[in-house]
Amino acid sequence: MRNQPKYNFFKNTTYALKGFKDLLQTETSFKIEFVIVVLLTPVIFFVDVSLTHKLLLFISLMGMLLAEATNSAIERVVDLVTLDHHVMAGRAKDVGSSVVFLSIIIFVVTWGIILLDMFLK
Repeated sequence: MRNQPKYNFFKNTTYALKGFKDLLQTETSFKIEFVIVVLLTPVIFFVDVSLTHKLLLFISLMGMLLAEATNSAIERVVDLVTLDHHVMAGRAKDVGSSVVFLSIIIFVVTWGIILLDMFLK
């Protein structure tokens, strides 16, 4: 049996917002990507593309934040386990960084293709 309190939507939302606030306060990369999200989200509403393309733009944009949050969680857990240099700790952190890198590639390619297609029509 898991040592976990009964599910409470409001408490869980509070935990999520606490984590989000912590990311904004402590993670520079997350702050930069969050600013990009804030600046580009309104663009989605004004570009003349299909709803499907708008959803792809939004999903690829949010994917960056999801990847950065996941990477931060991996780094924090690794640092909790050991602050000493360890090959496996470094590999775990590198994999987390590659998730962020891949999400940025997906973002750039998705936005590039959709916006290029829109301008070429």
